[in-house]
Amino acid sequence: MTDLRISVTDRCNFRCTFCMPGDRNYAFLPRPQILTFEEITRLARLFVDLGVEKIRLTGGEPLLRAELETLIAELAVVEGLRDLALTTNAYLLAEKAEGLRQAGLDRVTVSLHSLDEEVFGRINGLGLELSRVLAGIDAAVAAGLSPVKVNVVVLKDVNEHEILDLARFGRERGCVVRFIEYMDVGTVNSWDPEGVVSARQIVDLVDSEFPLEPAARARPGDVAERYRYRDGGGEIGVIPSVTQPFCGDCSRVRLTAEGKLYTCLFGAVGHDLKTPLRAGESDDDLRARLASIWKRRTDRYSEERTSALRQGRFVAADKVEMFRIGG
Repeated sequence: MTDLRISVTDRCNFRCTFCMPGDRNYAFLPRPQILTFEEITRLARLFVDLGVEKIRLTGGEPLLRAELETLIAELAVVEGLRDLALTTNAYLLAEKAEGLRQAGLDRVTVSLHSLDEEVFGRINGLGLELSRVLAGIDAAVAAGLSPVKVNVVVLKDVNEHEILDLARFGRERGCVVRFIEYMDVGTVNSWDPEGVVSARQIVDLVDSEFPLEPAARARPGDVAERYRYRDGGGEIGVIPSVTQPFCGDCSRVRLTAEGKLYTCLFGAVGHDLKTPLRAGESDDDLRARLASIWKRRTDRYSEERTSALRQGRFVAADKVEMFRIGG
C-alpha cells in the first residue's frame, strides 16, 4: 500500500459519457456526510504510517470543493509523504493553479479526451468549451505543477482518430500524455468491450509517427506502461487495464468523500471509516483497522473481467461509480 487516492467530493461540473452520463439524475452527498478536512488529514497520516508515500486528490471534480487549498496545505506537511497530486478536468484550474502550488501541491493530472471542440463538448456531455481546459493546463505548467500529465480515455469511433494529435500536443507542451483503455468503471456508462482501443494499438500508432522505445516503470506499483520518444521529445504512457490487467502489482487504496475505503477501483462494497472515526476510535485502533482491511483484500476484478471476455462469458457486475471513487 503506497498510493492513497482521496475523493473530496462526488460532485462534478462535467457529465462525461464514460463516467457520469448526463441522461440521468444523480443524488449527491449532503455536506454533513462528507469527511471534513481535519478527518481527511487524520486518516491520511495513519495511511502514511502504514506505508503510503503518495496521495492524489480526486472527485468528482476536486476543484469544486470549497477551500481545497486549506486541505492541501494540511496534507503537504504530513511527515513521510513524498508526493501530493491532484486529478482534475481543469475547467477551473486556470484561476486556481498558482494558489494550489503555493499551498503545497506538487503535480496535477488533467483529464482531456479531445482537442476537437465538437468532440470535446460531446464527451463532456454539456458542450463546455475546450479553451478553459487548455488555459488550465498552461496555468499549471506556468505554476510549476510539473510534469503535468494528461489522461485520455480512448473511445473507439469517438476520439481514437485524435491519438496522434494528442501525442503531438503533449510533445509541444512538455506534458506526459497517458492513454487509458476504456474500462467498465461503475454501472452507468453502458460499457461495451467493442469500444476498447487496445494499448498495443495506441502504442503502434504513435510509434509510426513518433518512434518510441520502452521505458522502465518508476515504481513497481505504477499502472502506466511508459514509452520514451527516441528523439528525446518526452514520453507517453498507456494504461492497459482491459487487455493486460495488472491487479497483482496494485498498491492503491481509495477513500471516498463519505469516508468509505475501497481496495479496488471496481469494488462493490466499501469499508466504513467515518463511523469509527466520528465515534472516537483511537489512532492505534484506526491504524489496525486500515491494516487489517488491506491485508484481507482479494481484489482482482480486471483479471477476472479479461479472463471472462476471452472465454465469452463476461457479465456486468455491480461496482462503485467512478464519480464517487475518483478513478
